[in-house]
Amino acid sequence: MAISQNKIDVKATFDVSAKQIHITQTIEYKNTTQDTLHAIYLNDWANSYATKTTPLAKRFADEYKTNFHFAKSKDRGFTVVTSITEHNTEVDYNRLKDHPDVLKVKLTKPLQAGESYVITLQYLVQIPNDNFTRYGWTSTNDFNLRYWYITPAVYNGKWNYYSNKDLDDLFIPAANLNLQIKFPSYYTLTSELKQENTEVRNGNTIVTLTGKNSVDSKLFLKKISDFNTIGNDSFSIVTNINDENLNEIDRIIITDKIISFITDNFGAYPHDKLLLSEIDYKKNPIYGLNQLPNFIRPFPNHFQYELKLIKTALNNYFESTLLINPREDYWLNDGLQVYYLMKYVDEYYPNMKLFGTLSKVWGIRAFHATQLQFNNQYNFLYMHMARSNLDQPLTMRKDSLLKFNSNIANKYKAGVGLKYLEDYLNEDVIEQTIKSYMSLYKQKQTSPKDFETLLRCNTNKDIDWFFNDYIATRQKIDYKIKGYNVIGDSLEVTIKNKRNNSMPISLFGIKNNSVVYKTWINNITETEKVTIPKDSIDKLVLNYDMVVPEFNLRDDWKSLKGIVFNNRPLQFRLFKDIEDPYYNQVFFMPDFTYNYYDGFAPGLRLYNKTVLSKPFAYSLSPRYALKSKQLIGNLSLSFTQRPEDQDLYYIRYGFSGEYSNYAPDLSYTSFTPYIQFRFRNRNDFRDNKNQFLTLRYISISREDDPSGEFTNENQPDYDVFNIRYGNTNPNLKNHVTGFTDLQLARNFGKIAVNFEYRKLTENNRNFNLRFFAGTFLYNNTYKTSDYFSFALDRPTDYLFDYNYLGRSEETGLLSQELIISEGGFKSKLQPAFANQWMTTLNGGTTIWKYLELYGDVGLVKNRNLSPKFVYDTGFRLNLITDYFELYFPVYSNLGWEVSQPHYSDKIRFIVTLSPKTLFGLFTRRWY
Repeated sequence: MAISQNKIDVKATFDVSAKQIHITQTIEYKNTTQDTLHAIYLNDWANSYATKTTPLAKRFADEYKTNFHFAKSKDRGFTVVTSITEHNTEVDYNRLKDHPDVLKVKLTKPLQAGESYVITLQYLVQIPNDNFTRYGWTSTNDFNLRYWYITPAVYNGKWNYYSNKDLDDLFIPAANLNLQIKFPSYYTLTSELKQENTEVRNGNTIVTLTGKNSVDSKLFLKKISDFNTIGNDSFSIVTNINDENLNEIDRIIITDKIISFITDNFGAYPHDKLLLSEIDYKKNPIYGLNQLPNFIRPFPNHFQYELKLIKTALNNYFESTLLINPREDYWLNDGLQVYYLMKYVDEYYPNMKLFGTLSKVWGIRAFHATQLQFNNQYNFLYMHMARSNLDQPLTMRKDSLLKFNSNIANKYKAGVGLKYLEDYLNEDVIEQTIKSYMSLYKQKQTSPKDFETLLRCNTNKDIDWFFNDYIATRQKIDYKIKGYNVIGDSLEVTIKNKRNNSMPISLFGIKNNSVVYKTWINNITETEKVTIPKDSIDKLVLNYDMVVPEFNLRDDWKSLKGIVFNNRPLQFRLFKDIEDPYYNQVFFMPDFTYNYYDGFAPGLRLYNKTVLSKPFAYSLSPRYALKSKQLIGNLSLSFTQRPEDQDLYYIRYGFSGEYSNYAPDLSYTSFTPYIQFRFRNRNDFRDNKNQFLTLRYISISREDDPSGEFTNENQPDYDVFNIRYGNTNPNLKNHVTGFTDLQLARNFGKIAVNFEYRKLTENNRNFNLRFFAGTFLYNNTYKTSDYFSFALDRPTDYLFDYNYLGRSEETGLLSQELIISEGGFKSKLQPAFANQWMTTLNGGTTIWKYLELYGDVGLVKNRNLSPKFVYDTGFRLNLITDYFELYFPVYSNLGWEVSQPHYSDKIRFIVTLSPKTLFGLFTRRWY
């Protein structure tokens, strides 16, 4: 092991009551390049919490994490640098404008190649609350720390510095560390570094820690330590990961197994201890069923603990030994972690199913998902993003990735890719290359390019496709068997490449469900004819073992006997499942809806939608309404295109139909063919800005009401052609949405614009402003009804777009349901409708926490009448914006509403019951 040419000495005194660290630090750093340096850069990531405008704060806002923005100032951390000296001379330094957690230090003289600089720093670190990143001070006044002292940035021909964005990816050079930590003696210190000396003075403990060629900065100060140390002759594992209530002997056996696995595959660990914390695991868990509560978790406790320990150990091992730029070149470390996690399960738990013990439970075991192997989840979760057209290249900067890609999909794609490459190359080429790579570059600065160079030396096969297509692009793998011909004792198989790439595919010959032949085919540009021995093969299958992460598996089979239907027989399944590509699956499930007129309506839903999205989807839902005592239901058909690498990323062609009741004993039927286009920034998936264009034709047929109470138009049936263009940019701090809507029908034509802006200020006040303006182009219905008019407070919803609980109610609780549309007023004023034009302005601001003040003003213009000025004000209880809100009118054109009779009837509410809509409230952080 080479001795590091860099040294860092830190003297740190903890003031636990003030949650501060007073630090004196010396950094000695050698210029190993041929360049002359006039300034150096230092990472001060403890200062990334300083304000609400740092890159870290903006990252939190992007992912709708509100706890940092609403935190008290004392909960945020910062750094105060009091001096930086070089040879006892003060030097100039400044924080970078766009990177307040990076320091630029101007050297007193140029640093030549091969020379070292030595600087001394005096500074104070205010420790942040652990609510934001899990690191910081806890509610019990313990301290979990990472990136808590200043470190040099890496220079390798260019400066590699960037801001903290809660990605745990600081890139620093290895150094010999000497840390002297002073803290109250009622705390216990835990670190991966070697503890050289401990002394107690005046109620304080002073511990000296050292590390050779180290990049570790984790430090834990706890009043009651929950860390345990278990090891063997190779190294020890220090951990406080939840042990699932295993006894000590089981933990020793599992830990020894993991240490042996790591040592056998990567050689000796260069440090005495490998520190694995519960925080490490929670920030990088095994997603899926493993995270279910203990009482329903389908895996044995020892397997659960073992997987948590090996995953965290692999992650921390590679972080400590492979000094790769983790912001730009993360894919190799991630790929190695997942590759060896899969290898571990294959070696020790080859029969473990994805659903664990549930795969043997009657009823549940019928699901295809329960019969998949545990390691199938990695390809599946990557394919979730690929099928959604949200996957991103593995070479994209980590801070440009969607959270789901950063935490899950890209890691899994990298690991699955190495398994794919391993199968393609045969023998032990990948494993031997990894061992050589670890041996050559352990504790040295390296990059995936070094791994690629070694791999090319170890094989004669073409692997350009792996690095150029699989790693560096969003290219998908998608092949199909187009056909075959029997030629004597051979089969001539025609394979079609449905994508523009040269990634290889495997072809299998199957006889009685057993593999009798396998070959790899690559460089298929469009179609390729492959001749293979017939050998009584009864099925031809591409990617039979599913090693290749292929986009669509549904056209990979071709039966050599029977009718074409044998390729994919029809299969009915109860409830949605993971797609079984070898069947045409139809799912069915109990279904129900509720509205005031039909009452509770149980029924059955038939559909083909699987967990992974597919282009064509259908759904048929017949139901029996218990109150109206009739058959109701809906139907939907859609076909979705997802163009890649362009701003137009989504095109859906669809048709929907519904039959239900819109009033007591009055039914309606709607038919709507439509096409929708969606646009986004192809270069930045994290940008929430989206545009859409929807064209649809709505045909409504309503049962006539003889009383005229609910339909008093001359013609209760109508057809509307609707074009809507929208432009949205929803964010936590600045939320902007707008749309233009054009409707053309036989008896009316209208156009409307809607614009909404919400602002969350630095002092935690919400401001919201909404503008609406609509006018009729022509209107032949105004004399008989306001059904098609613009509504001031409660739209009639003649297009049946809104999920009203009681759409025709004019009295009672359901009439108080509010949908912010058209006029957006909360008070029920007159005139309630406009049959010529209407313009309104709705606004509001925070008073205290969830309590807001609102106000609406507008002009309502009806035919043959002067415009009427309307207004209202009141209080809004904003519990969950757009999902659960209450409005309490105070003053309006009606006067002081709070003093008027039946005030409770004036209170309005917004409530969202749709599971899909509510689910979006939680998934917006991930996509």
